[in-house]
Amino acid sequence: MNIDSIHNGVVIDHISAGRGMRLYELLGLGELDVSVAIIKNVVSKKMGKKDIIKIDADLPVDFDLIGYVDPGATVNIIRDGKLVEKLDIDMPERLVGVIKCKNPRCITSTEQELEHVFKLTDRKNKVYRCVYCETKAP
Repeated sequence: MNIDSIHNGVVIDHISAGRGMRLYELLGLGELDVSVAIIKNVVSKKMGKKDIIKIDADLPVDFDLIGYVDPGATVNIIRDGKLVEKLDIDMPERLVGVIKCKNPRCITSTEQELEHVFKLTDRKNKVYRCVYCETKAP
């Protein structure tokens, strides 16, 4: 298999095996008109297996979304074919506009202009709850 290196763009690395496609969908990468590579189940000394996403464009990436889906992933920023920044991603304390509350009685169901906000309530078990109704995030 041959995946070309990127000249300017973003590499999301150390994604837990099997979570790469979910990140691809949530980040809306299928809607972009740039080259995007998803490499699944890559052998890793550190993790056993991992997924990698390469985006061949210098665009902003939602770190909170990545931290929600897979804390521990890394984001590498590539410019002129060189690694210029490597970021370790952790679970965000608050998620704003990343996921939607599923509770039909939540105020966000009737007040459409309200942003969906979740707070981290249990770091160990990776639990987020809606700030309005306390419903657990999906």
